[in-house]
Amino acid sequence: MSDRPNGLTYAQAGVDIDAGNALVERIKPLARSTARAGSTPSLGGFGALFDLKAAGYDDPLLVTTTDGVGTKLKLAIETGRHDTVGIDLVGMCVNDLLAQGAEPLLFLDYYATGKLEVEAAAAVIAGIAEGCRQAGCALVGGETAEMPGMYSGGDYDMAGFCVGAVDRDKVLPRFDDQKPGDVLIGLASSGPHSNGYSLIRRIVERSGLAWEAAAPFAAGQSLAEALLTPTRIYIKTVLPQLKAGRVKGLAHITGGGLIENPPRAIAEDLVPRFDWNAWSLPPVFDWLQQAGGVATEEMRRTFNCGLGLTLIVAPDDVPAVLDGLMAAGEDAFVVGELATA
Repeated sequence: MSDRPNGLTYAQAGVDIDAGNALVERIKPLARSTARAGSTPSLGGFGALFDLKAAGYDDPLLVTTTDGVGTKLKLAIETGRHDTVGIDLVGMCVNDLLAQGAEPLLFLDYYATGKLEVEAAAAVIAGIAEGCRQAGCALVGGETAEMPGMYSGGDYDMAGFCVGAVDRDKVLPRFDDQKPGDVLIGLASSGPHSNGYSLIRRIVERSGLAWEAAAPFAAGQSLAEALLTPTRIYIKTVLPQLKAGRVKGLAHITGGGLIENPPRAIAEDLVPRFDWNAWSLPPVFDWLQQAGGVATEEMRRTFNCGLGLTLIVAPDDVPAVLDGLMAAGEDAFVVGELATA
């Protein structure tokens, strides 16, 4: 293939292959740091292998999830704080696996941008690796796409993909085993996690506060720092309760909040009855409600309102579950019960 005078290059079209290669070299050690039994995380191939037998499963079913971070990314981009949204990406995927009773094994990411900025992308992927370490899953690959014209400047978006496994007799929810009087246990969230940020950004705009202003609800933090608090990852603390067979259903409280998510884990003839006085609305949500004039019902159907997960547990198992969760470092408490629809 002969050279042509005045010929265009991919770089002139806005795609920097060298930057992409530099990013891959930067993140190889991050991927290696997430290695776990059954995986061989090494970037550069066309796919990844996983040995379920080496991971200790006898009769496994595979479970898959995919998710993103939503408009929380706009806050990260506008403030140049890229180091925590990768944790959010992992958290949104792996916490969903818990709702099926599954353990996360493999994680892959897709990162798309208008112009690849290696430092920003490396910070994002370092957060993804940290999330994988917290979840005990291996970061085995991903895709970085530089797409000028699709995204403006340094704007970026990303998606996560997770594969988990659960032995056939441990699959959740156990609809047939749920009964009126079963107890709802809530696990505290770290904040809004990764939901409701389009509304949050509108509330901040209405408040007139700058991102670097002191957060009215978090001493010693800027508004941006506080609102970028990453999604809490519950895998290592909750999985032992699932494996012990003490949980009949589990809901990850994401988009749709406490109104739409718990019913997804509950049998059709039952409904959740929350005791809304069982916990205090965390300061971040109290501020959002007051600053935005948001109605209580709208808060409950948009945000997690302080509960990252809800677990369904038989009354006799409540003491053991609460003791186990709190010993593992969770803030867990009874928030209601199941009732006949």
